[in-house]
Amino acid sequence: MIKEKRRTTRVKFHTSIDLKFDDTFYEHCKILDLSVKGVFVLGITDRSQGQECEVTLQLSGASSELKLKMKARIVRMTENGIGLYFHEVDLDSFSHLKYIVYYNSENPDLLDENYTEPVPEGEFT
Repeated sequence: MIKEKRRTTRVKFHTSIDLKFDDTFYEHCKILDLSVKGVFVLGITDRSQGQECEVTLQLSGASSELKLKMKARIVRMTENGIGLYFHEVDLDSFSHLKYIVYYNSENPDLLDENYTEPVPEGEFT
């Protein structure tokens, strides 16, 4: 059995995501799961671990649209896609991510530990 290395809760969340690398733009990609610190993007298999990109997460409501923007780095690769770590997130986007995870979690009461750990310096802007 593989030991889980993640320290933050991931949730299933259906939305589209755009990724902009230096040489390529991926539009309307599907995600497998999302956390306040990262996302797993399905279908992208032609990148390399360590590459950085700009992420735009699309949120649509009944009367408005919201786009969260983050900078990320590929930290995991599988035959199904890539795992991204958000290394630069503005405070508004972090707040929205936190609420997305909270409201989509099976047990939101356990999420407080995700947000009380000290954030390494420079991780969020």
